[in-house]
Amino acid sequence: MQLSKSDYMLFLRHPAWLWLKKHDKQKLPVVDDTLQALFDAGHLFESYAEKLFPGALRVGFSFEENNYRSMPRRTKRAIESGANTIVQGRLEAEGITCIFDVLQKAGESEWDLTEIKSSTEVKEEHILDLAFQTIVLETSGLKIRKIFAIHVNKKYVRKGEIETEKLTVCEDVTEKVRANIDQTREDIKKAIAVCASPTAPDLSPRHARVGPISEWMAIYELLCPHTHPHDIYKLCRPNAELIGALEDLKVKLIADIPDNLELHPKQRAQIQVTKADKQIVHKEKIREFLSQFTYPLYFFDYETFSAVIPQFDDTRPYQQVPFQYSLHKIDENGVMSHTDFLHTENSNPGEHLLKQLRKDIGDKGTVLVWYEPFEKGRNTELGEMFPEYAKDMSNLNARVLDLMTPFSKNWFMDKNFFGSASIKKVLPILISEFSYEKLDIQEGQTASRTWKELVFDGKFVDKKEEIVKQLLEYCKMDTLAMVQLFKLLQSEVSH
Repeated sequence: MQLSKSDYMLFLRHPAWLWLKKHDKQKLPVVDDTLQALFDAGHLFESYAEKLFPGALRVGFSFEENNYRSMPRRTKRAIESGANTIVQGRLEAEGITCIFDVLQKAGESEWDLTEIKSSTEVKEEHILDLAFQTIVLETSGLKIRKIFAIHVNKKYVRKGEIETEKLTVCEDVTEKVRANIDQTREDIKKAIAVCASPTAPDLSPRHARVGPISEWMAIYELLCPHTHPHDIYKLCRPNAELIGALEDLKVKLIADIPDNLELHPKQRAQIQVTKADKQIVHKEKIREFLSQFTYPLYFFDYETFSAVIPQFDDTRPYQQVPFQYSLHKIDENGVMSHTDFLHTENSNPGEHLLKQLRKDIGDKGTVLVWYEPFEKGRNTELGEMFPEYAKDMSNLNARVLDLMTPFSKNWFMDKNFFGSASIKKVLPILISEFSYEKLDIQEGQTASRTWKELVFDGKFVDKKEEIVKQLLEYCKMDTLAMVQLFKLLQSEVSH
């Protein structure tokens, strides 16, 4: 079997991931809409970054077998023809192969290799990716002089047409890549051995290396369903080293984890409440927190979208731009009302949103959100984008309190939160009759992607009314959930 760059990167994530791809692919999760959106963002950024190389010869590929197989031949022909810059070429040698982004001639016999990544910084996995590419190219007979990584400039602010030179940052990573060559050669041998093995490597998450361990944990849970709801694989903030240590100690359950291990405070709190096997509530701290609230109370939540290429002037790559909000209000007499906003035109939602928000949220009363830094950050950015509202946004931020605080600071713990303070983890445990599972849209990424496809891409024209209703129901659920959790906290400290 030939080892491709994507194969190798799977091996680094977890050896069993590579084995499954080669031998038992149906057990791996399919690419969902959220992951496909990430791929699409990467391709879009590549198309802009490639403008930095005018006159480049594109080899190109598609997923047609003959097109992919012919790439090495077409790439060699491009090299032999004297091309100075080649994009999207593929070379292979001694059982390993890679598709590279950009190859530029540097003198008579040397080349510079450039990888394009849609992240806002160079990550460890990018260096390891480039080390693999370098080995393939040099084994193919090329001499690589310099190695670069182009990524997104997170400080770039759009003003009119996109300026590719300002949108991108190019970093020389030659030394970092070269420092990993020897280890990469060893890992390539191990990856090839995994491919050739008739049996799968150990599936344990302890062998996860590169990238978020949560990605392999999700696969592991499918392959090895939990025999106990509170086993060690449900510990919050897991890492491979800790899981390995617990397995070596033969510890199977969270409640049996010894105190002498190096643990994150969130993990210690989860272990504590799991051992207690009952809710732990610090009523005095919650009572003191609630005493800060001033009526009327506003329960507020944004839905936002982001894009690698800023959609509007005065926005940055990946800036979270609000397009929707939900607002529940409880007045001094306990009467609740609800208002909301959803932008449905192909334009910057900011000014329309701010105009309505100014009317809806007033200038008095506590504004409650779930995860304060996010909502306050969006308020500040909206004020910067529309200076006439800057004072309004500053005043609004001064009124904000975080309703997540009792849960994030472990003043209210339940073992079934599994160490999380996410509203989607907390709500169904404490108030089971309220569930996102009943909604067509159940989480923010889906809401954001659906809105972008509806408004910017012109999809779902025949279902627009239905989708607008689904978006409004989802956002409304977030603030209604906050209302219910606020009432629960009130009830807890009232006796």
